[in-house]
Amino acid sequence: MTAPKRAMILAAGRGERMRPLTDRLPKPVIPVAGRSALDRMLDRLAGFERVVVNAWHLAGEIEAAVAARRDPPVVVVRENRILGTGGGVANALGLLGEEPFLVANGDVFLTESPGQSVLETLVGAWDGDSTDALLLLVERARARGYRYAGDFAMTEGNRLLARGGRDSAPYVYASLQIVHPRLLEGAPEGAFSFNLLWDRAARRGRLRGVVWGGGWMTVDTIDNLAAAGDWLATPDRNHEQGV
Repeated sequence: MTAPKRAMILAAGRGERMRPLTDRLPKPVIPVAGRSALDRMLDRLAGFERVVVNAWHLAGEIEAAVAARRDPPVVVVRENRILGTGGGVANALGLLGEEPFLVANGDVFLTESPGQSVLETLVGAWDGDSTDALLLLVERARARGYRYAGDFAMTEGNRLLARGGRDSAPYVYASLQIVHPRLLEGAPEGAFSFNLLWDRAARRGRLRGVVWGGGWMTVDTIDNLAAAGDWLATPDRNHEQGV
């Protein structure tokens, strides 16, 4: 597959679990080890022809954070109400085009695996003929800052099954995916979660995953924020790029 040329970063959330810090800054622009998650993700997307960033909570701060960006060029879409992960992408679909595109969460930190980047991992595993969404996954035991029961199991052909009512699942969604626009055909109006689209694709056998060998950390509490700063600043990670 040719690498996606357009992407969307989800940056509209309220960040309730990180209040009071998020009362004055959106979570994606909070600096960690000197730079924000939004800046780091945009650096990864250098060379893309367009990156859409949605904004709702403190939208002006998001706009200010990306105002000087030229590579990649950024378009900020202000939402007049919170639309959720799926609703936010559906709302911006006209800016993302008719080809497969990348979707990334704006509040996650990744480090590259030696010899292969996040984007290379996703693009190398993408098969648009058989797949509507390809999710980057990390093993639950390696998911820094993650305290929950996991998201997915993987079956033959890298097909994914949601944890559902099971006690646990071995893989966590690592906050990046390649999406074909047909995934959003028939999507509801207004606010909804990407889980709705993933569940539908899984029932059709068209939801797949690829396991990430580099570092990953979720930041959803003040304590996680401090831990992420320590992790990103650790000298023995100097061989990892793109952090």
